[in-house]
Amino acid sequence: MHTKVTLPSLRLNGRRCFSFLFHAALLLTLPVAARGQLNLNSVFSDHAVLQRDSTVPIWGTASIGADVTVKFSGQTVRTKATQDGTWRLELAAMKANSTPQALVATAGQDSQKINNVLIGDVWLGSGQSNMAGSVSGYAKNDPTLKAVMDKAPYPNIRLMFGGPKPKWVQADQSSVPRFSALHFAFGERLHRDLDVPVGLIVGAVGGTPSGAWIPAETFANSQKCKSVIAEFSKTSDFDALMKSHDEKSLAWEREVAAAKKENRKPQGRAPRKPFRAGESTRGPIGNLYARYIASVAGYRIRGVLWDQGEARSGVVGVDQFTMMTELIRGWREAWGQGDFPFLFVQKPSGGGCAFSKDDPITREASEFSKRLPGAKQIGDANVDRHLYVQLMLDNKSAWMVPAADLGGNIHPSNKWGYGNRAAQVALFNVYNLGSDAYGPIYDSHVAQGGTITVRYSHVGGGLVAAHNEKLQGFALAGADGKWYWAQAKIAKDTVEVSCAEVPEPKKVSYALLRSNLQFANLFSKEGLRALSFEAGE
Repeated sequence: MHTKVTLPSLRLNGRRCFSFLFHAALLLTLPVAARGQLNLNSVFSDHAVLQRDSTVPIWGTASIGADVTVKFSGQTVRTKATQDGTWRLELAAMKANSTPQALVATAGQDSQKINNVLIGDVWLGSGQSNMAGSVSGYAKNDPTLKAVMDKAPYPNIRLMFGGPKPKWVQADQSSVPRFSALHFAFGERLHRDLDVPVGLIVGAVGGTPSGAWIPAETFANSQKCKSVIAEFSKTSDFDALMKSHDEKSLAWEREVAAAKKENRKPQGRAPRKPFRAGESTRGPIGNLYARYIASVAGYRIRGVLWDQGEARSGVVGVDQFTMMTELIRGWREAWGQGDFPFLFVQKPSGGGCAFSKDDPITREASEFSKRLPGAKQIGDANVDRHLYVQLMLDNKSAWMVPAADLGGNIHPSNKWGYGNRAAQVALFNVYNLGSDAYGPIYDSHVAQGGTITVRYSHVGGGLVAAHNEKLQGFALAGADGKWYWAQAKIAKDTVEVSCAEVPEPKKVSYALLRSNLQFANLFSKEGLRALSFEAGE
């Protein structure tokens, strides 16, 4: 960045004139930070929320070696600008405070002040279209969300749209309708229950894979990603794919020529060039992280809410489970504040019945059905629902937002329900408040004779079969790996599963389908749905 300087009119001759002009030209070429200008990073702007109960990094630029002082909430903290003109310091941990305060940074004669700063909890939301979709867009079909939107302004909720130069805005009639529906519903519930200021940051783009959101350096250095790519390469013949592509391209060129000659549109489409294992099919790896997230990395947050998965990883040979495991690690390393909570919405959306549709959170759930789908569908797609459960179990402080009973479709209409379910997960796991956010979760099993007994955690007041005396959704497989629907009965905190077609069961599963889970009806007595699982040899 350079600043235009207007020189005064002077009458100088000879060496004196040359010396003046030389130094004036040099002044024009020096960067702003080297000339004494003080700048707070744009993430520190009017209306900001600073994270409570944690040290708070503050950073910016100033002249090289300048003494920088930041004053806020009774604290005075000092540091020096480094040789590249940057500076960073930390405020000591502070309690939540909804009284607006000013933060002032000074360096010599320069100063910068940001006003209306609160202390509370900051959450970052990211992902694809289900995170990007706006409050106004979903409020049309979500009366509860519309009521929340119409109540704006919210003086103690602040919003930030991620990008190259992000800044805070107040949650009012102008900003709330444009903000993420899911993330605002989540934050409004936290604000309501915790009674502290809430800052919400969002950076999300529809139709995007997780490979676009991982830091590029994290992916490049990931041994897990390298390992799965190497394994995939063993069964992927790129040369054969290219040969097939070239043949199809020649056929396409002939079709285009024939169509032109016959004055018609070509039939079909040009063949898509194949990608090598490890290559992104959707733009540079990490490009959206660099555009929307890197600018806020390091800003102290309470945690992340993530909603993405339909577009998978977008990197050939890298599965969504591996990519998300490394993305979570990479984000935490970029922030440098340990294993902060990382919440993620289960995929696919909806597909299952709810304990009751009287609850506005689950009002869009599918209706219960006694009809079982064909057994060939069990284990379909290896299965996404189980993948997300495993992602939670394998990563510290990473919690899944159960979504099977929240209403389906690619873009579920009940964003208020999704946001409030996410808030329930945060309240229970992050804040140690409220009731359990999870229904029964597989813990272990024992095979004896032709029966497998499954033990559950998170059973609450006990296990129950909803809407039907018969418990449905369990399946068994023998050594041949072929699944059959099984009979199941509740015995205290366990479920006993057996099947005439599988006299020596090796595997057991529950609700292990990509979609259509209306029939699976195991719940806790509190009305929370059991999570899908697969276990066994």
